[in-house]
Amino acid sequence: MYAMVAPPDNDVLWARALHFSYHDGSPALSGVSLGVQEGEILAVIGPRGSGKTALLRCLSGLAPAGRGEVWFNSVPVHTMGPVARERLRRDRFAWVDTAPSLVPELNVWENTALPLMLRGTSRRRAKKAALEWLERLDVGEAARKRPHQLVQAVRQRVCIARALAPSPTVLFADEPTAPLHRADRTHVLRTLTTAARSHGITVVLASHDADTAVLADRSVTLLDGRRVNTVQLPPVTEAEGRAACSLSV
Repeated sequence: MYAMVAPPDNDVLWARALHFSYHDGSPALSGVSLGVQEGEILAVIGPRGSGKTALLRCLSGLAPAGRGEVWFNSVPVHTMGPVARERLRRDRFAWVDTAPSLVPELNVWENTALPLMLRGTSRRRAKKAALEWLERLDVGEAARKRPHQLVQAVRQRVCIARALAPSPTVLFADEPTAPLHRADRTHVLRTLTTAARSHGITVVLASHDADTAVLADRSVTLLDGRRVNTVQLPPVTEAEGRAACSLSV
C-alpha cells in the first residue's frame, strides 16, 4: 500500500498506477501512470486493444479503475461516487467518440447547443455559442440541417463543436477520426487541436495513428495496457558493422 499524495499543482489530470479489467476479467490497464498539464494536448498512441479507451474512460470518470488513483485539479476522482462523477463529466469534461453520434430529431445548431442548455444556459445564449463554434469548425452552413443530411466528416465536426461549445476544462477524444478518409482525418484533427489551443482547453486524444502525435504537444504510447518507451538504438559504426558481418559469415 502507498500513501495517497496529491499530484503536482500544474497537472490538471494525474493518474497513478491505474489497473482496469474488462467484464470478462481480461486486463485493459496494468499500472499506468501519467500527468497532463493544463492546456496541454496529449496524444495517447497505441494499436487497437492497447488500453487507450480504457485509460480515457478512467481519467474521465466514466469507468472507475479497479486500483490506482485519478486526480482532477487536485481532487481525487477515484473516491467520488457515481453522482459526483456524473456532475464532473457534465460540468468540466467533454467527450468525442469514434463514431459521430447526434440526436436525429434536432438540427445541427440544436445538437451543438444541447450541452449548454443542459447546464442551464438560455436558449438564446446557447444558440449564439453553438453558431460561433460551428463557424470555427467550418460547418456553419449546416446549422439548420438534420444529422441525416450530413456526410460523416461533417457530422464528426459537429460533434467536436458540441464538445467544445461549453468550454470544458478537459476534452477527451477517443479515436475521433478513425472512420474518416485520411484527408478529412488530418483536417478535422488540425481543426480540433487549433480550436482547443485558442481557448486553453486540455485535450487527451487517443489514436492508433502515430501521425496524430505530430499535432499534439506530447505523446505517450500504450501496448498491452502498459506505457512503453521507444528505444533508440545507437548508430552502428563502420568497424562494428564489419565485425558483425564477419561473425555472421
